[in-house]
Order: sequence, then structure tokens, then C-alpha cells
Amino acid sequence: MSERFFTPDVLGPGEYELTGAEAHHLRAVRRFKRGDQVTLFTGDGNEYPAEILSASKKAVLLRVLEAVAVDRELPFPLVIGSAIPKGDRADFLIEKLTELGVTQFVPLITERSIVEPKPSVVAKYQRAVIEASKQCGRNRLMAIDQPRKWVDFLKRDDLPRTRLVLHTDPDLPAMSATGECVVGVGPEGGLSLEEISSALAAGWQLVSLGPRVLRVETAAIAAAAKLGERPA
Repeated sequence: MSERFFTPDVLGPGEYELTGAEAHHLRAVRRFKRGDQVTLFTGDGNEYPAEILSASKKAVLLRVLEAVAVDRELPFPLVIGSAIPKGDRADFLIEKLTELGVTQFVPLITERSIVEPKPSVVAKYQRAVIEASKQCGRNRLMAIDQPRKWVDFLKRDDLPRTRLVLHTDPDLPAMSATGECVVGVGPEGGLSLEEISSALAAGWQLVSLGPRVLRVETAAIAAAAKLGERPA
């Protein structure tokens, strides 16, 4: 797999000028030069092999070849809604969910949330998704939803029909699902009894990941890894 660079522009065969941070990274950081081969992607599901024609301080001119459809996605939607952990652990969470093929991430605001995400986190997380996608080879970007309160998240009618809430009670059924699914993950202090009752009343199922109490990001990542497994 050649070095990958993202652009939000619509691409097609022919010359294309890459600008901004990606052009700087290609030219100044990675030090590619005329004649080198790279791959562009836009999030549309395709890869765009390209050859570097020239580079300046502000832009890189490339010759884009034909689009190549390369599917590295899960064969079904997988949505994770989670409370946000502190500091760099949030960035780690976004990176790993992207690598695991999660379709959409919803930052949640719960009664016991330690971090209350603001709308501004969307742009930050979108950039993290792009960086992780460059590395792992995804050609469709994990969508980042606006932060939502728990009760609003439960009521969304556009989520997959299989709806699970992670809980620390080891006597609950083990988490399992086949096909499209959405998982809700509470904060480190856990969901309140009222929030759990609201989930059950809305038709969600409480499930367990085992006898140990996991951190927020560990639980969300473990759930994504488990639910994204392909049948043998």
C-alpha cells in the first residue's frame, strides 16, 4: 500500500492540485518528489493512485489515475455511542474505533460524565478519523455525530435495530450480535439507575463484557472488536 493522503475534493482522472496540511505533509514531512507514486482518498470508498508532477511550498500537483474501488469496511453498520474519557484517552478511542471499522461514533453526555463534549469536538475527532484512516487503509470515514444527551441518543430512530447497553453486572447476558448493531457505553462512574431504566423502556438490552470493570475506552474498543468479527 503506497502512502495515503486525504482530500475532501471530488477526484477523477487528470491533474489535481493538493493544498493545505496534506500537501505540506507530503512535500515537507514525507519529502516525496516528482515522479513518486502516492494514493489519494476522499471518503467515497475509492482509492486514487497518483503521480507527483511538481511541488511548491503551498501545493503539490499530481496526475490522478483511474479510481480503484477498495472495500475495507464491515459488511454492516456498527454504531458506538460513548461517554468521553479524559485527555489523550479520547483520541486513542477515536483512533481505535476507526481502525476497527466502526461506522459512526456518537459522543454522549450522561449524568455522571466526567468530560462533557462540546460541539467543537466534532472537527477535532474528524481530523483524528482522517489520520487513522490514512494509516489503516479505510476509504470511508467513520462519521462523528454531534454530542448528544443520553435520553436523546436512546430515542434516535435512525439507529440499527439491535441496541445494546454495556453494564458491569457479570450476571447479564454476554454481549453478542450478528449484523448491524448500536452500542451505548456509559462513563467511568457508570450509568445512573434512571438512565438504565430509560434504556430498558426504550427497548435496549443490557449486556456484559465479563467480570472485570473496564475503562470507558477499553469497553468501547472491546465491544467494537467483538461485534466486528467476521464469521469463520
